[in-house]
Amino acid sequence: MSFLRMGGVPVPASFALDVPATSDVAAKAEEARAFFTTENLNQLFTNFINGALGKIIDIVIAIIIWKLSKYLTKWLLKIINRGMERAGFDVGVIKFICSFAKFGVYAVVILVILDILGFQTASLIAVFGSAALALSMSLQGSLSNMAGGILILIFKPFKVGDYIISNSCEGNVVSVDILYTKLRTIDNKVVMMPNGALSNSNIVNVGAEGIRRLDINVGISYGSDVTKAKEILRDIISEYPSVMKDKGIDVVVKSLDDSCVTLETRCWVSQDTYWDTRFIFLEKFKQEFDRNGIEIPYNKLDVHLKNEETMS
Repeated sequence: MSFLRMGGVPVPASFALDVPATSDVAAKAEEARAFFTTENLNQLFTNFINGALGKIIDIVIAIIIWKLSKYLTKWLLKIINRGMERAGFDVGVIKFICSFAKFGVYAVVILVILDILGFQTASLIAVFGSAALALSMSLQGSLSNMAGGILILIFKPFKVGDYIISNSCEGNVVSVDILYTKLRTIDNKVVMMPNGALSNSNIVNVGAEGIRRLDINVGISYGSDVTKAKEILRDIISEYPSVMKDKGIDVVVKSLDDSCVTLETRCWVSQDTYWDTRFIFLEKFKQEFDRNGIEIPYNKLDVHLKNEETMS
């Protein structure tokens, strides 16, 4: 084994290779002394104070912007609310647009504050955009209903209380929400119609005017007296209290069909009494026709039995 002498003391050569060179130790010691000099420490303290003051100023600015944005948002929402009320928009539309505007303003303010505080807002916008795209794809049907609800509330093809017919559903409108329109049928069933499908389909608003024409068809046999049948129907309609006499009452021969003469009665009633009046008229028409010998034809099946002896 070879030895080296360090300070008069023999040291193995392998150990001597692991000892740092004297120049490196001196350099590190010099760096340490330079770091802890009064001038350097003062500079570090000054930089720290300046950085802290800068952050404090940024935080104060962010707080001021947040407080001002709250007051400005309230002021903006009041202007939007008053303007839409004067324009006659529905309450549901006003609430939805105000909520959407409030969300948009706060989103912009938050991004501005994060940018002031030194955060990378570009990456946040990209993340939020991707999340919004994924959410819109998953909620496609709900967004379609929301858009349809906004269109219905803005253009008002019907209102609460109207009797509407759309596709296979009909009834009185109970409420119009952002996603669904609630109907109540004449047998007191509640139907929830998606606004997306409702806004893209034909809507018959039979209650928009408050009154409705009641048309009833009834057939009589060709052997019955048509003039007498028309007089009976006219008398029944004229005497019923819910019929609007000033709107006119008509009883006409609508068509000559294969098995009957079809008469049609026309009169006007209020929307609330339409169905009750219709049901009562059908019953009275049948009773008076039977009492006066007016035959209402119906399908008959005649069976003839032949005696086998007669046949032979």
